[in-house]
Amino acid sequence: METLPEGAIIQFLLTNLQFSPVPQFFAMPVPRECMTTSKIRRQIAYQAAMLMYQRQESEYYRAKMKAARQICKGWVKPKDLPSNAEIRDEIQHLARMLEGESRTHHLQEMRLEALRMMLILEKYRPRLIGSVFTGHVRRGSDIDLHVFSDSIESVTGELDYHGIAYDTQYKRIVKNGERQVFKHIHVVDRYPFELTVYPTSKVSYAFKSSITGKAIEKASINQLIEFLGIEYPDLDIESALKTSAEKVDRFQVYYSLLLPLENVKQNPRYHPEGDVLYHSLQVYDRACDELPYDEEFLLAALLHDVGKGIDPHAHVESGLEALDGFITERTAWLIEHHMFAHKLHDRTIGARARKRLMLNESFDELVLLGHCDRDGRQIGIPTTTLENAIEYIREISDTYG
Repeated sequence: METLPEGAIIQFLLTNLQFSPVPQFFAMPVPRECMTTSKIRRQIAYQAAMLMYQRQESEYYRAKMKAARQICKGWVKPKDLPSNAEIRDEIQHLARMLEGESRTHHLQEMRLEALRMMLILEKYRPRLIGSVFTGHVRRGSDIDLHVFSDSIESVTGELDYHGIAYDTQYKRIVKNGERQVFKHIHVVDRYPFELTVYPTSKVSYAFKSSITGKAIEKASINQLIEFLGIEYPDLDIESALKTSAEKVDRFQVYYSLLLPLENVKQNPRYHPEGDVLYHSLQVYDRACDELPYDEEFLLAALLHDVGKGIDPHAHVESGLEALDGFITERTAWLIEHHMFAHKLHDRTIGARARKRLMLNESFDELVLLGHCDRDGRQIGIPTTTLENAIEYIREISDTYG
């Protein structure tokens, strides 16, 4: 009997669970008056966990309220709502069920990556918080660090010095009647980081967890080293950090080549949509509509114009040189010949050149890439963010690679 690969099983489960608001054993409608409080609470917790695991919601409150509306079809008593901790436990159950042993392996690697970043940012007294420290990780979890500096530019300058690609975000919220601005630095790496920058006066501040309501669990560099020694007694931390530092994350290479393209303008006659990054994300979105699980094709769509940020007059050649060693031969072939796809469409290509292209097994995808490239020139339409595009391709690689 033929068995499906683990990635296919996970994708099948997610796909089927995604379209059911509650698990199958809850699928039959049950009159509200016949349901116990505990049963309603469990259903809401499960559905909220599913929404968060599938990244449809990122906040516990929004997830539980959306789940409550789906389950109860009306007003919900406060006692029927699960706590954040109950939802977190359900998320962990889903992660264990769908990710298996890979979850434990990834957790150790994420903790080591956290330590490596904390050592880079040592002068800013970093603290590891959140799921990577507590162990409540799931697919797509990021590494949360608190760093303390009165200047976010000082922190980003340190990242620049180490060649680490990042993006900054300022989030304005009202908390306890007070308007506050939170400064975040998002690092795109093998495992994504979210660095929250606080003023140095907050170093000893007792931050509270949104899950437990108590002071958050956190670790300094020395505390994390001690923690790793207890959790992984056979781990050579120094050697593991050296190995980690020597690894080049190809997705960070993609990010570092793509991000500057938002400042590269194009000839409005051919590209009325604007900058190269906006065009590239449009082409990527079209490619996702066509072949959503073909990693090599999606990368060709996203990266086909990276050379325009290096040498606009030879963008194909310069792009391939920058990507050498970080993409497959098939992706490289698609990028190398994407300009020929336009000649195929315009019927301006010679018979021999066309025949040569047709001999390649990816000829049909090349033609499709040309369609996506031409369609990706719309003015003012919304697109996937660069971070989400890279994270999606990374997940495909982890699942099917």
